[in-house]
Amino acid sequence: MQHPHSPPISEDAYIARERAATDGKSEYLHGRTYAMSGGSPKHNLVAINVARALGNALVDRPCVVLSSDQRVCIEPTGLYTYPDVTVVCGGLKVHPRFDDTLLNPTVIVEVLSPSTEGYDRGAKFGHYRRIESLRAVLLVSQVERVVEHYAREPDGSWRLTTFTEGQTVPIPALDTSLSLNDVYAKVDLLAPEPEPVPPRPKTLG
Repeated sequence: MQHPHSPPISEDAYIARERAATDGKSEYLHGRTYAMSGGSPKHNLVAINVARALGNALVDRPCVVLSSDQRVCIEPTGLYTYPDVTVVCGGLKVHPRFDDTLLNPTVIVEVLSPSTEGYDRGAKFGHYRRIESLRAVLLVSQVERVVEHYAREPDGSWRLTTFTEGQTVPIPALDTSLSLNDVYAKVDLLAPEPEPVPPRPKTLG
């Protein structure tokens, strides 16, 4: 989550602005909005590969696969955000006042970016863990061919399993699996992306 770029606003004002926005999306938490950076071509390709593969696997199941345009509200914490891919099984539950905002994801997928990886792994994952309906979170690297699968255990803990190139990720929450070959299909056709420039250390004194 980046620094807020506006004064505090209400939930209603935030939703109205997001619905009218033409220049990007923002997260919202406790009255503050946080601009979300646009994804790189590799990020976008990996996300759409995941959405396509899951959509094909679940075509005959009562599940829907939604893109990063789908806003999700984490009711216990108040965060509004846009996961890269959201899967819902068994019917959609929407916000009582904002019917374009989802409350009950079954599986969430985030494609990690150098600028947001720390947030996705840390604070944002902390928010996601509070969603009662959520059964799995997949963190997908775009630097390496690696997918991390976090599954909610019956006691509420989360179990991590890591999968690498050529492997297939079982997703018991969806009773299906995801091939890493499908996840990273055609990424080699994209031009290499520049390495992120590390921030300068602050000068003391």
